[in-house]
Amino acid sequence: MNNYIGIDIGSTNSKIAVLDEKDNLIKTFVSSTGFSSKDTAKKLMDEVTSSGINRASAKVVATGYGRVSVDDSDKTVTEITCHAKGAVYLFKKSNLVIIDIGGQDTKIIDVEDGNVKDFIMNDKCSAGTGRFLDVMARTMELDIPKLCELAKTGGGVTISSLCTVFAESEIISLIGRSEKKENIANAVVMSIVQKVASQTKKVSLVGKQVCLTGGLCDMDFILDALSKSFGVKVVSDKNARFAGAIGAALYAKGLK
Repeated sequence: MNNYIGIDIGSTNSKIAVLDEKDNLIKTFVSSTGFSSKDTAKKLMDEVTSSGINRASAKVVATGYGRVSVDDSDKTVTEITCHAKGAVYLFKKSNLVIIDIGGQDTKIIDVEDGNVKDFIMNDKCSAGTGRFLDVMARTMELDIPKLCELAKTGGGVTISSLCTVFAESEIISLIGRSEKKENIANAVVMSIVQKVASQTKKVSLVGKQVCLTGGLCDMDFILDALSKSFGVKVVSDKNARFAGAIGAALYAKGLK
């Protein structure tokens, strides 16, 4: 039986998804991208081989920030296109607004009838991205899951700056004033939600399933906060962080 491999080399994390001939998702792999995208790609492909997948008979499509670094891919496809295809697969909907909060950028992808209609990307500033959340969590001596968990019980504090450096200074000032950790955590998460909501205003949500992909897809508080901000339910999936890789695997299946 042939397999189809999608590899998504992101700026922070890299993912692989493997599909079988019936489009079943049979394996996933994830690793920190680190300094060398090329080394990470090789490491992940070695893991695929070690898991019993026959690389010789498999088709491979690479996507993401470092897609050109995948030496043994049969084709490269842009991350916007792959995320859209992967999200349609995961959420079983052809009309979607995809919010992909990545390490270095946040993408809003408008999908109609299974195809990309438009997209908006925040790629000039880390505000509203996973990198922003990571920096803020480290400043508070927390990891991201703990910060999001704390944020559920906080409130009453805002971070006004959209710049990561200045926002970090605001947090340090709040810590110096003995502000409760949960209130600061809430302010950090809500600053991301507000930034994403501002981007999303540029697309219509009418008749669309709004879904969250990327590394923050399993953070319940972010899903709830986005849902309240939009006035519509934002959904995710346990495999939503692999949306780009799944889309790439689906494109691999179409290769001759």
